[in-house]
Order: sequence, then C-alpha cells, then structure tokens
Amino acid sequence: MNLLNLHGILIEERRPTFWIMDFTKKNTIVPHFLAILSFYLLVVAYFSPLVFEGKMMFQTDILQWEGSAKELLDHREGTGEEALWTNRMFGGMPAYLIHLDPKGDFTNTLLKVFTLGLPHPISALFFGMTAMYLLLLGFRVRPLVAVLGAWAFAFNTFNFLSLEAGHNAKIWAVCLIPLLLTGVHLAFHGKKLLGIALTALAVLLQLKFNHLQITYYTLILVIGYGIAQLLVFFREKRLPEFAKITAFLLAAAIVGGLGNLARLSSVLEYGAYSIRGESNLPQAGQNTSGLDREYAFNWSNGKLESFTLLIPNYFGGASQQPLPEDSKSEQALRAQGADPAQINQFVQNAPTYWGDQPFTGGPIYGGVILVFFFVLGLFFAPAPYRNVFLTLTLLSLMLSWGKNLAWFNFTLFDYLPGYNKFRAVSMALGITLFLVPLLGALGLENLLQKPQTPQTKKGFFMAVGITVGLIVLAVVIAFGLNFQGANAAGYPDWLLNALKADRQRLLLSDAYHSLFFIGGAALLIALIRYKTLPSRWALLGVGLLILIDVWTVNRRYLNEESFTEDPSAQHFAPSPADRKILQDSGYFRVLNIQNPFNEARTSYYFNSIGGYHGAKMSRYQDLIERVLTPEMNEFIKKAQEGNFDYEAIPVLNMLNTRYILAGRAENAVFTNPEANGPAWFPERIVPVGSNEEEIKKLAELQTKTEATVTPADGENVPAAGSGILTLESRGPDQLSYTAKVDKAGLAVFSEIYYPKGWKAFVNGTETDIHRVNYLLRGIVLPEGEVDVEMVFQPDRYYQTRTLSTIFQYAVVLLLLAGGYLETKNRFQA
Repeated sequence: MNLLNLHGILIEERRPTFWIMDFTKKNTIVPHFLAILSFYLLVVAYFSPLVFEGKMMFQTDILQWEGSAKELLDHREGTGEEALWTNRMFGGMPAYLIHLDPKGDFTNTLLKVFTLGLPHPISALFFGMTAMYLLLLGFRVRPLVAVLGAWAFAFNTFNFLSLEAGHNAKIWAVCLIPLLLTGVHLAFHGKKLLGIALTALAVLLQLKFNHLQITYYTLILVIGYGIAQLLVFFREKRLPEFAKITAFLLAAAIVGGLGNLARLSSVLEYGAYSIRGESNLPQAGQNTSGLDREYAFNWSNGKLESFTLLIPNYFGGASQQPLPEDSKSEQALRAQGADPAQINQFVQNAPTYWGDQPFTGGPIYGGVILVFFFVLGLFFAPAPYRNVFLTLTLLSLMLSWGKNLAWFNFTLFDYLPGYNKFRAVSMALGITLFLVPLLGALGLENLLQKPQTPQTKKGFFMAVGITVGLIVLAVVIAFGLNFQGANAAGYPDWLLNALKADRQRLLLSDAYHSLFFIGGAALLIALIRYKTLPSRWALLGVGLLILIDVWTVNRRYLNEESFTEDPSAQHFAPSPADRKILQDSGYFRVLNIQNPFNEARTSYYFNSIGGYHGAKMSRYQDLIERVLTPEMNEFIKKAQEGNFDYEAIPVLNMLNTRYILAGRAENAVFTNPEANGPAWFPERIVPVGSNEEEIKKLAELQTKTEATVTPADGENVPAAGSGILTLESRGPDQLSYTAKVDKAGLAVFSEIYYPKGWKAFVNGTETDIHRVNYLLRGIVLPEGEVDVEMVFQPDRYYQTRTLSTIFQYAVVLLLLAGGYLETKNRFQA
C-alpha cells in the first residue's frame, strides 16, 4: 500500500480502495466465494438444530413479544389488514411500538435475498459477517484477514447472548453497522455513487429494526470517522470535496431514513407521550423529560468488567451458570450433609457472577486473539484509522461504564440531545466489539505488509507483551478484590468462601485459556514473519484458533439446551386459569398480580392491565406508580386475610378489570363484580387544574359516579349525562357503541386516551374526545338514541405510508445504479 507522509502523519494515498468481484477472473472470484460460503456454513453449523431439525431458540424477549403481538397477528390473519392499536397491553397502546409491517414495505424481501434464505434471526449473523468482510476489503485488507475479522465480529458473545435473550432487533442493528461504514468509507475514497448507495441501504435497513439506541451509537461512530476524514482533507486542502461528499452522504441517509417514514414518524410522534418523553409529573431533582437516571443507568458495566474482553470468566460469567466438576461449592455442600438434589440444583445454577450489574446473561467477549490484533493495530495501522478507532473504542467503553463513570455519563445524559431516551448503557459494548476486529484486522494486515526490520520486530513483540501483560494485570487486580460481589447476601460464610474459590478457579481457567490462544496466534504470525510457514496456512491456523475460542465460549450460553421443538406452544399452553377466563366472551381486562408490569403472557389471551414494553405510555406509568401499585398491594393484603374488597380498587374497576389472576390453577382466578364495564355515565364531573392535582384526586375518586376533567382555557366543564351505553362490536383499532341517553352529557369509556389518531363519531359526525380520569377517553353525547364509533386512524402514518415505499424503491434503484457503474468501470479497466 502506498503511503504518504504529511506533517509526520501517515495517511493512505487517495485512490479507490474497494473492488467488486471481477467475474472475468477466476482467481478474483474464488476467495470471495469461499469467504461468503464460510459465513453461511458457520451459521448453519452452529444453529443446525434450527436449520435442519426445525427447532427454535427459547428466547425470553421473543416470547414476551409474541404475547404482546398476538392480537395484531390474529387480526392480520383474519382480515389481511394491519391493526395500528392493540388493547392487550397496559390497557391499550399504539401497535407500531410492537409490530408493524406497512403495506408496500418490501425490506423483508430484500433481507431474504441478501441472507440467502437463512431463517430469522440467525440470518443477521451471516449478513453481519458479509458486511464486515466488505468493509475490510474497502480498507484494502486481504480477503483471508478480512474473513478472520468477519468471523470474530459476528461470533462475539454480545451477539450470542442477545440471541439467547431474544434481542433480535438489536443484533440486526449492530450487524448493519459495517455496511453503513463501508458506504461512508467508499464515498470518501473514490467510489462515491456506490458508497452513497450502500449508505442509503444501510440506513434504510437499520432504521427498519427500530433500535434507535444502536442507531444513536452508530451515528457517534460515523461522526468520529467523519472527523478523521475532515482532518485528512483539511491537510490536503480539499475541503470543498469533503463538503460535497458529506452532503451526498447526508442526502443518502435521508433517503434511507425516509424509506421508514411511516414507521419512524409514528414512533417519534408517540415518543412525546411515552416514558421517554416529557414528564407529566415532574419532581424536584429529576429530569423533566426522558428516562429517569437510575432506570437508564441500572445496567452499567463495571470498569473492571472491561477485562472480560480478554478473560471471559473474569467476573464469573453469567449470573447463574454451572460450576466445574468437583467444585469447592459442591464439596462444601456435601460436607454439610446437603441433599444430593439440592447440591445438583446449586451446582448447575451457581451464582458465579460477582460484578456490578444487577444480573447478566454472560460476559462481553469477542476473542482474545482479536484484542491482540487490536494492540498490533496501535503499532501498525495507518495513523488516521488507528487514532479514530482507538478513540471510539475508548469512548464506547466509557459509555458502557454508565454510572460507574458518573461525571462523564451523567453529563452526556443531561446535555447530549436525545441521549436520555435510552437505557442499558452497557449496550455500547456492541460498538466496542465492532471496532476491535476492525482495527485488529487493519493492524494484522499492515504488519504482514511491512518488511522484517528491527522496528517491526520490536512492535510485534511489544504487542504480544502488552496483551499478555494486560491479562496478568487483570488477574492481579482480581485477586486483590474479594470475589464476593454485590449479590452475596444470604449465603453462610462456609458456602460463600467456597463460592469465592470457585470464582477464582473460573477466572484462572479462562486466563490460561486466553494466554494459550494468544500464544498460538502470535506463534503463527511469527512463522509468517520469519517465512517459515506460508501466510495462507498460518492465517487459516489463526482463523481456526479464533473459531475454537469464540465457539467454545459461546457454547456456555447458547447450546443444544437453548433449542426446543416449539417454545411458544410450551409457554402459551392454556392453563386451567386461562381456560376458565376464556369461557367469558365479553370485553374486559385481566390483572395478573404475579409481576404484572413485566410480563406479556397474560396478553396472549386477554386484554391486560399489565404487559412488557420499554416505552409504556407515560400517563400509564404514572398510574402504575402513584395509584395502581398501592391499590393492588392493599387489595392483596386484605385478600390474604380473606377480605376480597373489590369496592376498594376503584381505579382497577375504572380499567374494567373483571378478573384478577393469582396463578395458573383454576382456583387462582378471582372474578371482580365491581368492574365498571366498557363505558358509563358519571353522576358528577370534577374539574382539576393540573396533572398532579388530577392523579391525587384519582386515588380517592369514586370512579363509577365521578370523573375528573382538565378543561382547556376558555372551555366549560362538560355536564354530567345519564343513560345506558352498550358496546356492540370491537376490534384492535375500532369500537362501536349504542347509547340511550336520557340526559345529554359526558360519558366515560374505559379506553386509554391517546390524541394522535383516535377519532370519535357520534351519529356519523366527528366529535372531540376529552381526556378524563387522567388517562381515559370521554365523549359528550346528545340526548336520545345515539351511535358512537371510535376508530384509530393516525394521520401521520397514512400520510407517510406511500412515501415510505417510494423512497424504498429509490434506495434500490440507487444501489443498482452504483453496482452497475462499478461493474462497468471494472470491465473497462
């Protein structure tokens, strides 16, 4: 690679840095074909039970999603239409937060083509490897080294733990990062049209998965890379060209984003009304908008937990995982005379993790060999890339530390636009595990290109020494700690001491594991440098070591036991309690008092008071915290004493809670005779002047006879009406009532108020919907026989749906044009 020295900084000569497969030359096609084939076969081999046996992964979050989306999927199957509202969670919420496949959207078809028909979600890993391979080719890394970087990128534990948990959208968003950077990199290095096209495609696909936190981190990464390019263009006195390329890239990103306009605009519109928007009940010392700090930073990676990049079991691995045979804990339990079944239960689910997080599915590990190559990159990668990728890696680690680096992360949380909408900041490690193989592959490639000189030799051995030294330092630091962690309460000293010894054993075992793989990789690279072994075979040996390393660590967390015949059938099999409630064909809600606001199994069958979602409506969260939880706790306390005081839960009654579920047995179902029903006329209207006043009033309101209203400036308080309301038909986003109104006035409907889409029609004429009782709907009805219809028709969605499809076609046409031009130029070259 030709390099120029400008002001003492090594930079790449400005020339095209990417090649399309030349189908006229066999020796050009074969490496790329074999690379892509390896990606495909690796995914198929690891997930063979899914591909060949028809099994599925038991993904907890996906089962939660299935429960929440069941009404929507049934509605689509029965009518062929997409429902935009669901009544199954938290009393009701927009469906596009859960599931949406807009009419005309063909991104799913694109992904099927790009991933060669691999099943979702493992297709993301194949796509990620292919995209990483293309990115490294764009940096002029030889195909075999690019393959090693691609393997390591996809097969890190971040991706596999996410798969095991069911965080499929997050995996896809991460696996699209290299495609986006490929587009940006090519645009700055002589392949403008192709780079712009790939940028538009990557933005289109990443935003499709609606994981805005990963998109936010991706934006930080691209901005960092852009700054590095700005410095180079500035030194070369080519700022106008930089501005032109940047403008085209921004345009491409906008086109890609507009391909998701219907989905994104609806979600962003809802954001103002969710727990990530402005608070309805601001408290002193808390943010008035965005998430609460404590909630956002609950999953903060410990600073020392970053050593898991080198030693997987540095902090014990997962919160619970099996101990090795003849562990100290097993010996201690046996010595205490514990029952063999109890011993086995403890040993198979031992609390090995002793880090800072509340719990974890496993460590963040991407292969110690790639960390070694990353250190090589600090010595041998071109300076602009070394500097920017090192800086971004350190930044991603700092972001992942969250509250453990409070001065930095709290400042970003308070002042960086949009950053306070996100939680689980340890997710930034997904960026770390992208940058480590990227700089690592660059480091290895540039080392292999350099002649053997004393300086090169010194840099190589310093990289080995630094990596080994970091492992030794990590072990020394760990043994200076107590191996106890924050979650050790409740264990007797004899068991806790044994558990500490087992944690030490796990750490040392993985430290030796890492030293072995570093030694093997370093030896193979040295054999290349001393021309003892052909580079092809040595690099294949390194690749085998990388695969063995990451494969064996991943098998600790995602293995044969993670696959089952039909997890949905098992999880959602109707219990005796479900069957009892299902006999009631009426319209009502169910309260499952067992973890109600963090489970969606109830939503599979019934309209639920609870649910599972990270972006609940803020007013409903207020209700949970200020009214529902105290009301539930008091009811449970009385019920345990034999007093089922249904009249003392007026807000649950207001939400039409006909059944209270306390388990899966038939006798765990309790029928609430005091539920208010779908709609009613209150006898008294109580005006309130603020949200705080209203929610306090709601806690003492007699909801059958009273209703609160916050009149707008200049508005009169609506009069109380009287009569009979009957629900005639219902669907996810449509409700029809008939009413015999004796006295004109306000009727209350046990439906969640959301102003961006719900429309009411009284006798065919559109009528205002009032917010009553803090979060329900109210409509003023005229005297006489009345028909009331409510439909959810969000204007934003319908106005943008066609535009989304148009821009998706624009991205595809741009991609075809870029590919055609590149191929044409290649044949003419």
